[in-house]
Amino acid sequence: MRKKLMLVDGMALLFRGFFSTSFRGNFMYTEENIPTNGVHQFLRYFLHAVHTFEPTHVVCCWDMGSKTFRTELFEEYKGNRPPPPEELVPQFEIVREVVSSFGIPNVGVENYEADDCIGTIAAQNKDIYDVTVLSGDHDLLQLVDDHVQVAIMKKGIGNYEVYTKDNFYEKVGLHAAQLIDFKGLMGDSSDNYPGVRGVGEKTALKLMKEYDSVENILNSIEDLPKGVQKNLTENMDMLALSQQLAEIHCEVPLVYDLKDSLWDINLDQVMLVAKKYELTRLVERELTHV
Repeated sequence: MRKKLMLVDGMALLFRGFFSTSFRGNFMYTEENIPTNGVHQFLRYFLHAVHTFEPTHVVCCWDMGSKTFRTELFEEYKGNRPPPPEELVPQFEIVREVVSSFGIPNVGVENYEADDCIGTIAAQNKDIYDVTVLSGDHDLLQLVDDHVQVAIMKKGIGNYEVYTKDNFYEKVGLHAAQLIDFKGLMGDSSDNYPGVRGVGEKTALKLMKEYDSVENILNSIEDLPKGVQKNLTENMDMLALSQQLAEIHCEVPLVYDLKDSLWDINLDQVMLVAKKYELTRLVERELTHV
């Protein structure tokens, strides 16, 4: 039987957890006045996913700052995002400490995003492991392949939209391998790159369905409507750049050992850190389901 590897998009879970409670002004301060609401919800998401997907191995991946090779390519990449709230900042280190207490590695490399680390680990291990990527970020859908599924978290705890190679086209209308070109055409307002100006999601989807790839679209450019021809011709450089920005880099120079990611927790070690941040009751309750 194949082993199961779960790759966790740590920042996605932490931000989701933080904002799901902070909008009510609930920051869950410890006696030492340390906010832990994001960590609290992270643990709920994380442990529920372990219970649901039953991995044999787990790795948690993180962004290592706002500057990456993508910001070198395009300075405005993600430039529309505000800085993290001050209550969230101390939780970045706390959540990594909590993850380490479960005996699983925190992986991140400067100049790359967590997505790139996840893509690299998935690519290196999908021939041996059944890989589940846990995130709320649809950018990771391009990783769906044989033995790689992506579980997108929906609203609430324990609600997932699971994308596999078998159901992907039915759910998305494209194949996973087409998503880079699709995003290159339409851009991404969340990540703040424009793609081809004048080409929105509807036009991009129609073009990809008809021509399959950007290469085929450009080879048939004379057959396209005049307006689309003009938009493509005037934005060729940005199209190529947007494809680069959209593509998850799956050759990150990572140092990790999956032997260290075996899901076999030392409860005393977990509870020691949980007690430190006043998370004991939560961990006890959630671990009864794992």
